[in-house]
Amino acid sequence: MGSYVKGILGNFTGKVGTVIGSNWKSINYMKSLSGKRKGMPSSAQVEQQLKFALMLRFHEAFQYLLPITFANSSKVMTPANYAMGHNIKEAVKGVYPEFSIDYHKIVLSKGKLNHAGGASVEGNGAGKIKFSWAWDGEEYDFAKSTDKAILIAYCSEINRAVYTLNGGLRSAETGTLKASLFGGKQVETWIAFVSEDGTKFSESMYLGNVLVE
Repeated sequence: MGSYVKGILGNFTGKVGTVIGSNWKSINYMKSLSGKRKGMPSSAQVEQQLKFALMLRFHEAFQYLLPITFANSSKVMTPANYAMGHNIKEAVKGVYPEFSIDYHKIVLSKGKLNHAGGASVEGNGAGKIKFSWAWDGEEYDFAKSTDKAILIAYCSEINRAVYTLNGGLRSAETGTLKASLFGGKQVETWIAFVSEDGTKFSESMYLGNVLVE
């Protein structure tokens, strides 16, 4: 796939003959249509298809979050595609055909802001989850008291997620996520941080599994 400014067809989107035109971040792309597959897919292709399907289902729960938290991750890929590629490569475990997701290695946010020290999570009753972390009071280029916590919970049983981009200031050292949707169910949890102006993010940190009471 090649980018172009003004080709012989000019800038366009959609299919024209055997060529597809598209635009992302003001970059124009042109690629040819894929041909029909000849023969049966290889075992490696089948494995990759299973991994892709597994991660695609998981990512559906975060379709509105990832375009925000991966916005600065790549100049040549969409945030969703970058996140998908990373998580397929790093967070799928098992042996064909029994693949599963390694939540410890899932990344739901990417950036240069610092992680939180001593982060933990616990059920807080009334359908809420309490997140806690440490703040040493020192201001750095990549960690400020005004950074806001991103709190995330995912329930594999129903393939749904809840999250907030305003889970409390870094300096508050605690935040609460409303998760009554998952009452009585186990959820996986992550925390990340976003700068006050919403332009910088930290990499997400997996905090473990918790029961929503």
